[in-house]
Amino acid sequence: MFAINYHKIENHDERYPDLFRLRYRVYCDERGFEDPLDYPDMKERDEFDDHSVHFCNSFEGSDEPIGTVRMILHSGKGFPIEKNFIIDKRFLPTFDRTKIAEISRLAISKVLRRKAEKRVFHSDKVVSIARGNTLSVKDRRQKEKNHVLGLYDCIYKESLQRGLTHWYAGMTEGLCSLLSSMGCVWHPIGPRINYHGFRRPYIAVIGENAEAARRNLRLF
Repeated sequence: MFAINYHKIENHDERYPDLFRLRYRVYCDERGFEDPLDYPDMKERDEFDDHSVHFCNSFEGSDEPIGTVRMILHSGKGFPIEKNFIIDKRFLPTFDRTKIAEISRLAISKVLRRKAEKRVFHSDKVVSIARGNTLSVKDRRQKEKNHVLGLYDCIYKESLQRGLTHWYAGMTEGLCSLLSSMGCVWHPIGPRINYHGFRRPYIAVIGENAEAARRNLRLF
């Protein structure tokens, strides 16, 4: 069995530019959400990255990130969800804006993940799985779920350390459903729009999700 390592990446880390290359691969090449011509250096980044905490995951024995996510902190820039989505403020709880963060730019490369598996798997059985010959749809979905939840675990722990109380996120209904199946509680605060695919704005109370974890729902 292979091990996956999860990392908090500071802006002075030599892997920091790799996160933007990964985002370019996923958002421009694999998903087509962004125009590659807008990123001639093949690094997808924006004005909020300097005000974010970044995380990535990689297979043990490799420094190449296969997934990344960021947590945008309160700053003078505001939050992208408030600029790009229609938010019904009637559904917003009372909160201190300095205690909220926005989760965004979740990107897990299927291509890099499969290439990395081929490099780190050694047994014949594992190699056949890496080639996609024996891995069932159910198993593949479970593996993708593990990648997502591992990154969210990093966000949860960082949020506790910073004393945050709420999260924003613009998510597809599929991702929200996946997280909900593991006990994560997200509240819709606006309609679904076409932004990097069809997404809806949500808010989560971190304490509410911590309680879900204590009820052994295995979110974190």
